Amino acid sequence: MKEARPIAPGGNAYGTHRAVEPAGSLPQPAWRLDNDFTRLFDGEALLAVETLNIDAASFAQIAGQGAKDGEIAHIILRTVGERGKQHNAVTGSGGMLLGRVLQIAPGRSDGLAVGDRIATLVSLSLTPLRIDRIVAVRSECAQLDVEGEAVLFASSAYAKLPHDIPERVALAALDVAGAAPQVARLVKPNDVVVVLGAGGKSGLFCVAEARRCGGAAARVVGVESNARAIDELRALRLCDAVIHLDARDPVAVRHAVLDATSGREADVTFSCVSVSDVEASAILATRDRGVVYFFAMSTSFTKAALGAEGLGKDVDLFIGNGYARGHAEHTLAMLRDMPDLCAVLERRLR
Repeated sequence: MKEARPIAPGGNAYGTHRAVEPAGSLPQPAWRLDNDFTRLFDGEALLAVETLNIDAASFAQIAGQGAKDGEIAHIILRTVGERGKQHNAVTGSGGMLLGRVLQIAPGRSDGLAVGDRIATLVSLSLTPLRIDRIVAVRSECAQLDVEGEAVLFASSAYAKLPHDIPERVALAALDVAGAAPQVARLVKPNDVVVVLGAGGKSGLFCVAEARRCGGAAARVVGVESNARAIDELRALRLCDAVIHLDARDPVAVRHAVLDATSGREADVTFSCVSVSDVEASAILATRDRGVVYFFAMSTSFTKAALGAEGLGKDVDLFIGNGYARGHAEHTLAMLRDMPDLCAVLERRLR
């Protein structure tokens, strides 16, 4: 056990005290955060970081440069070194982490205790982080095993890791914990639900929740381009139709959805694709006065808003919110209730 760090005055529940550039800003939009953990501030919890779960859009952007594991590690080390956080300057996204609580500064009353193993439920783009060493890069699941430290602000959500679910599965699921609760709020029985990127982590949870909320009468359509994910989706038997298609082709997506639904446009469409240029596909597949929910961090607000206008589509556009009250418990309960879904994630993380 390392010696306890001294506590400095001036801590703010929202982390503004850690913003270096510009000073005093909120930590997410800040260019650089203070990741000097030789002292802590009121309300902070110091974590020993074990695993980083990089946001899918961010990891896809890094890997899309042709980067191999060593280069990915170098890029992330450079980003954290320059910015004091893992904040992809291209996608604007980060990810989340798994760690163990080392010390708790005064000013917290949330039941967190030294020794607790937790997954943070706030983005790495606002989490002060220092990486001492990258131990392993697991590109297949966008996770890195590391040695380092981070701090959690008093306002930052977290989840204690369950004992009955494999840690890597829990971490992967909690990374997209906001997905399923949002589906539960929007999907109704008899709805036509389209999920773009249905084979990814958030897509799987959207499909599973759409089936639970929509019931047998709902029509759930998954669109996916990855052949392995297509096979897994079909084996889960949660979709009424699984379409093997690149979601960046809006006209093809619309025609395929109409073919799969006997001519019905989607009541609700969820975009979970981790690359850009999917906005028009989600909008064009959705009926007038329907809902399009953009969960992926690769979404362009400009393309979505102007795309709907240009297509003459009167749809409600929702920006994905990774936080919903009770979202961690909701998502972990799904893994317990749906062992086949849990098994898919476990196989991917081996």
